[in-house]
Amino acid sequence: MIDVHSHILFGLDDGAQNPEDMMAMAKQAVADGITTVVATPHHLDHVYTNPPEKIIQRLEEANALLKEHQIPLTLLPGMEIHVYGEVPEDLKNNQLLSFNDQHRHILLELPHDHVPRYLEKLIFQIQLAGYIPIIPHPERNKEMRENPNLLYRLVKQGALSQLTAASVTGKFGKKIQKSCFDMINHHLVHFIASDAHNTGSRGVILSEAYETVKAKFGQEYVDWFQDSAKKIITGKECQVHTPEKIRKKFLGLF
Repeated sequence: MIDVHSHILFGLDDGAQNPEDMMAMAKQAVADGITTVVATPHHLDHVYTNPPEKIIQRLEEANALLKEHQIPLTLLPGMEIHVYGEVPEDLKNNQLLSFNDQHRHILLELPHDHVPRYLEKLIFQIQLAGYIPIIPHPERNKEMRENPNLLYRLVKQGALSQLTAASVTGKFGKKIQKSCFDMINHHLVHFIASDAHNTGSRGVILSEAYETVKAKFGQEYVDWFQDSAKKIITGKECQVHTPEKIRKKFLGLF
């Protein structure tokens, strides 16, 4: 399996704090069946600043440590970019990292409680710059849970989105899990990732999430999610199903 969102790089954000933390997370990932992880430290989220060169340097150190300790896991570069107005310009100037530095897909984090009013315009500008934004954990955004058709509009526009594994399994509560199921059922999400920060409360449970999806939607959905992860680390286009609006009666939140 490929995990496309993880805070496994040590000493950069609120994920792994030291090499020991990182190696523990790596061992947990391997035990879960993960072979490749896109390391996505927070960037410009008003707390952490991690420019590409800093991430690449730490990534090289991390991969060397994993090899030294014979942990069969490969880390690839990425970052979780907190949304801001100059993203398109900074992409053009190579000041931001895309998935595996392929200059195609970026992880664009939204605030937890709302959706910026300028987001649709920003996504259009990002697309003009040649990139496809992936919105992480929309099910955990308060405004999107209350009005999931905000996500519909973004996906209709060409953005992609990624659920957190713990949300899918119900670890964050039944309402958030229900939101995940609604989003999957209406073709509004395209990836599942661990968003792991540690080995405990926010550890790697990717396989459990896929088992949940298999039980609810069938193996073909699991295959599609996993194929999408394979494609973005090589800069390829993902197969996208036509998004559908979610009617309020489906939500269980109203």
